[in-house]
Parts: sequence; C-alpha cells; structure tokens
Amino acid sequence: MASKLIQVQSKACEASKFVAKHGTSYYRQLLEKNKQYIQEPATVEKCQELSKQLLYTRLASIPGRYETFWKEVDYAKNLWKNRSALKVEDAGIAALFGLECFAWYCAGEIAGRGFTFTGYYP
Repeated sequence: MASKLIQVQSKACEASKFVAKHGTSYYRQLLEKNKQYIQEPATVEKCQELSKQLLYTRLASIPGRYETFWKEVDYAKNLWKNRSALKVEDAGIAALFGLECFAWYCAGEIAGRGFTFTGYYP
C-alpha cells in the first residue's frame, strides 16, 4: 500500500512539473486561438452587458426546451403503451442509463461530502 502511495505521489509530482513548465505556453496559445471571443476593454459595464445577454438568451430558449421536454415525455408514454413490442436491447440500454444516472448521483454525493463515504462531517 505504501509503495502505491509513493508511486501516485511521484506521478503527481511529475504532472505538476509538466504543468508548471508547459502551462503558460498552453494558456497563451489558447488565448491566441480564441482571441475573437475576448472583449476589449474588459470593463464592468461590458461584463454586466454580457451577463444580461446570457441571461436573456437563456430565458428566450425556455419555450423550445419546454416543447422538447413534452415531446420526450410523449415518447416515453408511447414506449410504455407499446411495452410489449419493446426489445431486450432497448430495455438493457434504459437500465444502463438508469444505472449511470445513479452512479453520477453517488459521485456527486461523495464529492459534496468532501470525498468521504461515511457522512457530511469528517
């Protein structure tokens, strides 16, 4: 167990050194590649305007999302009505999807507890 811990620690140290060495060049390259998305000058007013644009763009997308939600609900109802024609593959995919959702829920709970398995307070 201690040898595994030392291996993990050495790998983490190597990764840290790599990021320290190449991180700034990657950051500069990323900014250069996406400079058309950067607002100059970055003022408080411009940031507030962009946040309002994002908010109202999201609000404008609600009717489309609402419509899509009800289409998916209707599809699920139709599947339930015709469940006798349901194939085993489809049921397996649905079960795997449910299992994946549960796994993500458990991972979120563990992360929310501060990566402990026993409770919210260590």
